[in-house]
Amino acid sequence: MTEQIGLARAEWRKSSHSSGDGQCVEVAFLGAVVAVRDSKDPDGPVLVSTPGEFSAFVRGLLDGEFTPA
Repeated sequence: MTEQIGLARAEWRKSSHSSGDGQCVEVAFLGAVVAVRDSKDPDGPVLVSTPGEFSAFVRGLLDGEFTPA
């Protein structure tokens, strides 16, 4: 599956707000898909979504949609 979506050629990026303590995620923009992985486990599982789904997720984060009440 990873070969099908081009993860071998992915250019993974961390947020510029990353503190460097290993508690981050990395994202790769691969045209038709966006991939996200745990920076501590680069060979581990990868979440894949469409660019629209990823944008909606980021908007939800910024709007506090996932913050516990």
